[in-house]
Amino acid sequence: MAGLTHFNNAGDARMVDVGAKAVTRRRAVAEGLIRMRPETLALIERGEHRKGDVLGVARIAGIMGAKRTADLVPLCHPLSLTRVEIALTVRAEDSSVYCQATVETSGQTGVEMEALCAVQVSLLTVYDMCKAVDRGMTIESVRLLEKAGGKSGDWMRAPEST
Repeated sequence: MAGLTHFNNAGDARMVDVGAKAVTRRRAVAEGLIRMRPETLALIERGEHRKGDVLGVARIAGIMGAKRTADLVPLCHPLSLTRVEIALTVRAEDSSVYCQATVETSGQTGVEMEALCAVQVSLLTVYDMCKAVDRGMTIESVRLLEKAGGKSGDWMRAPEST
């Protein structure tokens, strides 16, 4: 199991000991989107959805999702987050709502899982609020874009070639 830190030498799952790691500033950015019918996107964009402000509720849900990541992902450390920013953008060109989450902390472990969880929860909230009018929505392309800080240093996703 070399390289997989969540397993001990016997192959059993474990929570990684980060106690000896230095406290550093850490940041992660993740993205994803939810595709839907153009009519559904128009309801969201015009603010005419009968359940209210879909993007506002999804933004709050994403923040809450980042804060509760350790409750959802069994081996994640509970972290004191210093910043969670959720940006939601309506994209008419592909009938989607794009989400980007930025999460920061000063701590001994990174916030990649918190950023990914924030995106997922934001997009799941859009789905939940709109499922009555469009059950065919698809959440896709959820991925880490970048991380900064910690022993492993900075990482950025390479731009995709077209």
